[in-house]
Amino acid sequence: MKNLFMQIILYYYNQGGEFMEEKTILYIEGDGIGPYIMKPAMKVWDAAFRHIYNEDKKIKWKEILAGKKALKEYGKLLPEETLELLKKYKIGIKGPLETPVGSGYRSLNVAMRQKLDLYACIRPVKYMKGINAPVKSPEDVNIVIFRENTEDVYAGIEWEENSKESNELIKILNEKFGVNLKKSSIGIKPISEFKTKRLMKKAIEYAIENKRKKITIVHKGNIMKYTEGNFRNWCYEVAKEYDLEKYNIKVNDIIADNMFQQLLLNPANFDILVTPNLNGDYLSDAAAAQVGGIGIVPGANIGDEIALFEPTHGTAPGIKEPKMANPTSLILSGVLLFEYMGYRTVAELIQKALEKTIQEGYLTQDLANKKQKSLSAEEFAEKIILNFINI
Repeated sequence: MKNLFMQIILYYYNQGGEFMEEKTILYIEGDGIGPYIMKPAMKVWDAAFRHIYNEDKKIKWKEILAGKKALKEYGKLLPEETLELLKKYKIGIKGPLETPVGSGYRSLNVAMRQKLDLYACIRPVKYMKGINAPVKSPEDVNIVIFRENTEDVYAGIEWEENSKESNELIKILNEKFGVNLKKSSIGIKPISEFKTKRLMKKAIEYAIENKRKKITIVHKGNIMKYTEGNFRNWCYEVAKEYDLEKYNIKVNDIIADNMFQQLLLNPANFDILVTPNLNGDYLSDAAAAQVGGIGIVPGANIGDEIALFEPTHGTAPGIKEPKMANPTSLILSGVLLFEYMGYRTVAELIQKALEKTIQEGYLTQDLANKKQKSLSAEEFAEKIILNFINI
């Protein structure tokens, strides 16, 4: 399997099947603060690409619809056309999406991951100087979380208490398997060998390519022995398929509740975390909080053929002035996108310019203290672009 971010898609085919110097990247604007952070983020991405390649190479942004914008245009939150275009172009980036009550989806994000088989949710979490973090040593946090993205309790197999389905299932469990259940809501937690092993392979190959030295399997296998316990066992089986001593990579495991404690007490002891879906969801946000919040942590959803990048935060319906939203998570998700496509120089330029901007004290309202002026998303993007010439 090829390198996760640099070799999976070094190029891809455009309309007509010809390799083009002008690369098309799909984007979904998003709901809530989505439009307010997508526009400045795209300005940063375009400016960085021009700074590196001038006119020799170009990117073309093609909008596709999901969420409220799609509902208005197509009468559907997730049109089939959007899924088909993602299957065709293979790569995209999206803003946060809201799932309105009664829409038919538990979560649009989960629906897209499952329909496109984007099975690896990848979140690098690293402290950036200049950010006021809530812990003593945020600089010790430098981890990459590989979260299984398509099964576990997020499979959405559940029924309400006293429904026909839950009552029938309880009857079967009680009569055929000797379980003693009363009327309850019922959920099913599938964890499979196939999906676990392909996630672990992604994590190992990422570790090899990026010279990471430790992979920690996070699980609650002491209690859930046949789901998360097997998750642990299957990950170890994959590790045995590689000559990890050659790359000086160690693999260990830790119980999930202890992981939360150790992440706070000894974050420097961890490098790559491999987790089932629910554990990964919790740990991603917990780790992000240690470095300043989910507004500064990027996200990637990777399958074998398709990649969809996204900020780790939601639509922020409570923000009074959406133009003041922080675009950092989305901008850094674009960094992951460019790494994935093989444009590492562009990615490094954006990363360094963003970090320099923050170190200079230019911050959005969620990160600025009372003595600092808060920048809008547009103003923050402009400061980043100005720093391209100083890198």
